[in-house]
Amino acid sequence: MSDMAHEPPDFKDMGEEELWDLISDSRHAICLGVRPCMLIPYLRQARVLSDLDEDEILTCLKFTNRSMRTSHMLDLLRIQGRNGAVALLEGLMIHYPTLYTQVTGRTPSTEPSHFSGLIKYSELTEYLVRVVTGMQKELQAERNGAAQLRSQCCSLQTELSRITKQLEDQKSLQMEHTRLRKSHTDIHRDLLKLKDEKCDLYVRYAAAVEEKSEVNIRCRDLNLQVYQLQCELRKAQTESDFQRTRSMRRASTSETQQLHEEILTLRRQLQQAENITPACQDILAQDLEEAKDRRTELAEELRRLQDENEALTRERSELLEKKDCFTLQVQKLTLDCEMYQQKSSVFQNQFGELKAERDRAYLARDEAQAQIACSLAEKDTLRAQLVDLQEEIFTLRAQKTQRDPEQCSDRSLNWDSGREMSCDTPLSSPMRRPRLRRMNALPPGCSNSFEFNKQYSDDGFNSARSSLVEPPCSDSLRRRGTDPEFSDHSLEICDESFCMLTLESDFEFLCQDEDEGKTLVCPDSPDTPGMSRASAPPFLMRSRPQAVRITSRALTLSFQGEALLSQLQVIGGNKTGVFVSNVSEGSPAQSVGLRPGAQILEVKFQKEQRALRMHLEDSTMEEALWALGQVNGPCSLSLRPKQDAYQNLLQQLKNNEVTSGDSFYVRVNMSLPGGGAGMLSVTCNDILHVTDSHYGSVGYWWASKVHDSQLMDLKSGRVPNFYRAQRQLIRAIEDLSFQHQAPRRVERAQVKKKAVRIVSTARQGRNPLWVSVEEDNNTNSQSDDGKPSSVSLMPYTLVTPHHPPVCRPVLLLPTILRGILDKRLAEQLGYQMCEPETLSAAEHSARMQKGEVLEECEPNTHRCYTVQGVEKIMKHGTHCILPLGLDCVRRLHRAEIFPIIIFVASSERSARKFKHKLRQNLITENQLLECSWSEEPLLDKLPCLYRTVHPDSWNDSATLLDNLQNIVQEEQRKIVWVEPDLW
Repeated sequence: MSDMAHEPPDFKDMGEEELWDLISDSRHAICLGVRPCMLIPYLRQARVLSDLDEDEILTCLKFTNRSMRTSHMLDLLRIQGRNGAVALLEGLMIHYPTLYTQVTGRTPSTEPSHFSGLIKYSELTEYLVRVVTGMQKELQAERNGAAQLRSQCCSLQTELSRITKQLEDQKSLQMEHTRLRKSHTDIHRDLLKLKDEKCDLYVRYAAAVEEKSEVNIRCRDLNLQVYQLQCELRKAQTESDFQRTRSMRRASTSETQQLHEEILTLRRQLQQAENITPACQDILAQDLEEAKDRRTELAEELRRLQDENEALTRERSELLEKKDCFTLQVQKLTLDCEMYQQKSSVFQNQFGELKAERDRAYLARDEAQAQIACSLAEKDTLRAQLVDLQEEIFTLRAQKTQRDPEQCSDRSLNWDSGREMSCDTPLSSPMRRPRLRRMNALPPGCSNSFEFNKQYSDDGFNSARSSLVEPPCSDSLRRRGTDPEFSDHSLEICDESFCMLTLESDFEFLCQDEDEGKTLVCPDSPDTPGMSRASAPPFLMRSRPQAVRITSRALTLSFQGEALLSQLQVIGGNKTGVFVSNVSEGSPAQSVGLRPGAQILEVKFQKEQRALRMHLEDSTMEEALWALGQVNGPCSLSLRPKQDAYQNLLQQLKNNEVTSGDSFYVRVNMSLPGGGAGMLSVTCNDILHVTDSHYGSVGYWWASKVHDSQLMDLKSGRVPNFYRAQRQLIRAIEDLSFQHQAPRRVERAQVKKKAVRIVSTARQGRNPLWVSVEEDNNTNSQSDDGKPSSVSLMPYTLVTPHHPPVCRPVLLLPTILRGILDKRLAEQLGYQMCEPETLSAAEHSARMQKGEVLEECEPNTHRCYTVQGVEKIMKHGTHCILPLGLDCVRRLHRAEIFPIIIFVASSERSARKFKHKLRQNLITENQLLECSWSEEPLLDKLPCLYRTVHPDSWNDSATLLDNLQNIVQEEQRKIVWVEPDLW
């Protein structure tokens, strides 16, 4: 009874303030020991927390740890009053019984009577069952985890014993290593001592050798001096003997007395000199002191000179070292110069040999042209004979028909002989000859034919224009080469496969090209002047393989291109060019001299009564095969011989260095999911390096993803080609248009990854992504077979890489945040705001014409932002902050300046984070959202990539500023990919 008396009162009987005082007393323990995710389901069941509260507690980035989230949950429950406190205590009683006892002082119980009426009995039972089930699962999981931990502990103990044993072995090895290292150190020390002793011995030996050499020199000098002294001594002895003898002979008393007087005088002077006075001594002492001072000065001067001498010696040694270095460099440069001279001589020799080979080739070409001219003349003669024979045959058949009219109704005329030599055109009856359709000559650029009205006299009729049966003379051949009307360019005519007959006209004039002279065909023979046009027999046109036209190293071959891809095979691509790799035997392409190794520049042909020209100089392999596949009749190919490039391509293909001659970079404008069969998964705005546009099956490219900072290929695979991807893009846009957009949730803004970038173009110029097709009136068109008539939607966009050498300017979007973010970013180190300039009227007009004005501050003023202002800041190694709009991007690109474009995406939640800053600038949150949503679609029309800052990646302005600086540093290291102007 005493225990019951001291038990605390039930919390159901307590008031709101008492309950929250009870909870506040244990708030610290609750914040440390409670996990919000455990209590929130019960609190949601008790309807004291909403889903928004749950989202805010669990996902808010402001709460960095569990205690902060628990504390915020308590604050939200406090708002609910007594129900919040009761629900919290009941949740603690279920999930944290120990903490419940610590808070309330009561023993937890799961009886229904101990719960309040916040939750119905059935719902409470279900919740308790779920909790018990969850606890059982957790208990089972904990048991399984304990078993795993036990097994892991056993394995770790085994591993620990093994490691311990290995550690002991390692310690023994370490001790052995230490001992060996110590012995090695001792031996090394002894070796150093021996080396020092050896050096000392060398020094002593060198000193001894020097001393010996000095002693030998001194000995030699002394011997020389001794010899000199001996000579002087002998001389002095001889002289003294002579003087003695002389004095003995001539000595007299007067002389002796005089000598004694001189001796006495000298002795007196000596005594006077010895008796020095004190004054003289002082003078001598003073002189001695002065001499000592002078000696000290001389010693200092000598020391100074010695120091200068040492410095000069050191400088001399340094200069000698530099001299040695320069001498070595001179020797190296001399060797390099000699090597370059040898290379130059070798190159000159090779150049001379190539020049000689070129001259020989020119001579061989001239000979071949002369032979060709001879053969052409012979063919002309034979064709003239054939025409005469055909006319005679027709005349004879007509006469026979007139003599036998009754036989004409029973049978039809058979012209087998004429058909064997002409164009296989059967005639059913001489009375009803079919009117043959006149065909245009090659190439299809020629539109009209005209008649030959020139009259020839007997004197002016030469073999160059003759149809007589006689070989051409040398003058005729020379006239064929000099006369422009009958040069190699004008004598080009069609192949035998498309020669024709006509009954209504004479021979036609066949035009070769728009820029060339027209080809003339001879009229009917002068031997049959009386034959009328209606009764004129059908005759053959001159037909021989098309001659070669050489213009600036480009050749034009015209021939019958029926099923052109069956006559020749091509390799290459847009990087190397498209080359002929194989020509079928006996095909018209081979008959006109088409050989492997020639680069195809363009193809001309006629289709659906339109003369088309397709440029293949920089087209891909896929487009080249499509263009050549469109040819199904007479065609004209423009070729350029490039054997070196062709052989190089063959060698690369043989060594598996490349798979084709294609190489170009594209920006993907849609997401393409990967799959089987080597398909590459790409997302929108990825950069791909396409290296084979005709890989495997038709309709796929082989491409690789590109490294962000280097021109290096990463993962490779197949992707759909331009037209297949264009169809997928159209389907994706249709799917997006029929999808119903879900309403935006106010509580959570989700930024989805872009799946489609809609880019269209109105420019149909030369591009590796499609072949350039032109009509003869120079208007662009597109064929109907398999290709769209106009390219508008672009699944891939051609891009070119750029490496900016200096700091790139920064453009922040949306523009409504310009006053908030630009100033904060400009305050950071390495960033500077771009300032406007005030220009004069003339300078403003000149810069506007040059496109150097980026944006004007106010209309009708000359205060504006210029390219020069941006470049001035960039030269200092500083990022220029551009307070401009999107219109300045293309102007900066024209000036080779590539800004970093950063778009700060906004949601309703992120807009609240700018609430204080927006109020200072008199901007509402709705205006920010509308500006962001309106400017985001404009980013897809930019010719370069941009970065997006998602709303969930930052908490406050400081975090956003750090993210912006990190993005700028990342983008500065990346390659800038720029699209061409599509409009």
